[in-house]
Amino acid sequence: MDSLPLELPLAPATGFDREDIVGLAFVIALGGTLGWLTLAHPSSLPSWMPYNFSWVEFLATTLGLWWYFRGVARIAPRSRPRIWRRVAYVAGIAIIYSVVQTRYEYLALHEFFLNRVQHIFMHHLGPYLIALSWPGEALYRGAPRPFRRITESRILRGILSIVQQPLPAGLLFVGLIYLFLIPAVQFQAMLDDRLYAIMNWSMIGDGLLFWFLVLDPRPKAQAGLAFGTRMVLPFAVMFPQIALGSYITFGPSGLYRYYELCGRLFPAISSAYDQQIGGIVAWIPAGMMSAIGFVTVLNALRLYEESLPPPEEPEDEPGSTRIVVYASSWTGRR
Repeated sequence: MDSLPLELPLAPATGFDREDIVGLAFVIALGGTLGWLTLAHPSSLPSWMPYNFSWVEFLATTLGLWWYFRGVARIAPRSRPRIWRRVAYVAGIAIIYSVVQTRYEYLALHEFFLNRVQHIFMHHLGPYLIALSWPGEALYRGAPRPFRRITESRILRGILSIVQQPLPAGLLFVGLIYLFLIPAVQFQAMLDDRLYAIMNWSMIGDGLLFWFLVLDPRPKAQAGLAFGTRMVLPFAVMFPQIALGSYITFGPSGLYRYYELCGRLFPAISSAYDQQIGGIVAWIPAGMMSAIGFVTVLNALRLYEESLPPPEEPEDEPGSTRIVVYASSWTGRR
């Protein structure tokens, strides 16, 4: 497990330094340019450019990447997160960005099953990879002091201490999916830009809260939650999602009328078939992510146990026989 001790200086303790100001000015200028292009020349933009530009999603992406890599650079080389963690972080950010700030969003607005793929990326895969990278220390070290103060506030820590408990975290993780798949709620969310944004932000935020709780690589003394509990959580949320996905797949057709009104992208895919594919997407990939989460926590437990010093072996009594089983016989490690 990686530990990132505070060995190099943090950013200045008061306000923004020159690097912060220049970087923020560049990010804002870039965002303003993208927003203007989206409004003025939407048909001329390539598919990887925003369909509906969002300042929240743009700033979360750009600042998240900038502060992360600046924080990594401020960590002593021997203590920096491993390459695979950095790759996981960038991949998680890119996966979320690809379904909320590219032309894929247009596809998700016109086909139900593509909307379900979008939510799998926002709620499961992207947050899973970001949590797996365990980026908190690097982000803290790279962020300007005003933003670090926000993370240190008692209000935020108090909220997190409530929602990042097994029962609230599991209920929120599943409950928000159920809420926005209620046909009437989903219909309204797809027509109302503000509710649509709230739906997407809640999917991403809740996914991050849940997976950071489950994939915490630290032992119970630091994480506050035992490995066993963290292994149970992915399975606890898996079965309600399977039930929901199976109902959408095999239940009555015509549940999501919005896609009949907006114009379908693929005429060969009927409304009923679109709903069935969407139900399968909500069913199988979600279950697979729960299984992957379980295996990830199990591996974290194995790594933790291997990092512990071996227990002292009692002295044998004369004439006794003792059988010793080494973990390397099944882990491949010695």
